[in-house]
Amino acid sequence: MKALYDLPAPAKLNLFLHITGRRDDGYHLLQSVFMLIDWCDTLHVELRRDGQLTREDLTTELPADDLVLRAARALQAHTAHGQGAHIGVAKHVPAQAGMGGGSSDAATCLLALNRLWNLNLPLSRLAQIGLKLGADVPFFLGGHHAWVEGIGEEITPVTLPSARFAVVKPTEGLDTRLIFSADDLERSTPVAIISGFAADSEQLEAQNLDNKVFDFGHNDLQPVAQRLCPAVTDAIEWLGAQGLKARMTGSGSSVFAKLPQGPHEAELVEAPAGWQVRQCSNLAVHPLVGWAA
Repeated sequence: MKALYDLPAPAKLNLFLHITGRRDDGYHLLQSVFMLIDWCDTLHVELRRDGQLTREDLTTELPADDLVLRAARALQAHTAHGQGAHIGVAKHVPAQAGMGGGSSDAATCLLALNRLWNLNLPLSRLAQIGLKLGADVPFFLGGHHAWVEGIGEEITPVTLPSARFAVVKPTEGLDTRLIFSADDLERSTPVAIISGFAADSEQLEAQNLDNKVFDFGHNDLQPVAQRLCPAVTDAIEWLGAQGLKARMTGSGSSVFAKLPQGPHEAELVEAPAGWQVRQCSNLAVHPLVGWAA
């Protein structure tokens, strides 16, 4: 049977997240840098010739109609393709963490089925399909760290120095909708300029300095998240007590901090029960970059 196995779906961290305004339709305007990291889900995709789309949960039980199945259906409908697929999902990236796990799974699914079904759709077409599934999906399809603007659809690749991070997901998760609907959410952060961020990144990397580009900006969602979910504050303070400067990624509840440079894992104290803690590296590119023209 024709199949593609062990396909990675990496998570992302938001180095910063500024809300710069709100459109008349309610969508928020944002600026952020999305960074790919090596905390990954894994997909296995097998061809079904009966046209059916099925999913098998290999680790965590997923919702009945998750983004993976929705992505497969969207691609099938877009191309009027008659074949189906059985998709196994080994879920490792936590949900409600601000790390884009579901969107990354959807992007890997689109790339895999585009190849499995011999559709040969260009990346631009896949991105159009992906955007209807979620604002983060086109980023994962693009395969590079990126400066992101608009409602998440304006994506400009950027280069980031190699670095390692402590990433902490408390037991509690956060509902993105609650944060964006909060009355006390800051929605008027001044617009930043990508050229300044990119120039800082390249200059600091050339000088081999402890890269200050990772300290750029802030996360406008963090104060609301900390009010709604005190565990976000607990995680930030837990990293802070170890000399690490932490902030929340995306809409949380995960937080992260850049680790000191060095070849070995940092010594972190034991985390509270139920927390997920990983030391992650940023990726040079998405492992499936180039899978669509």
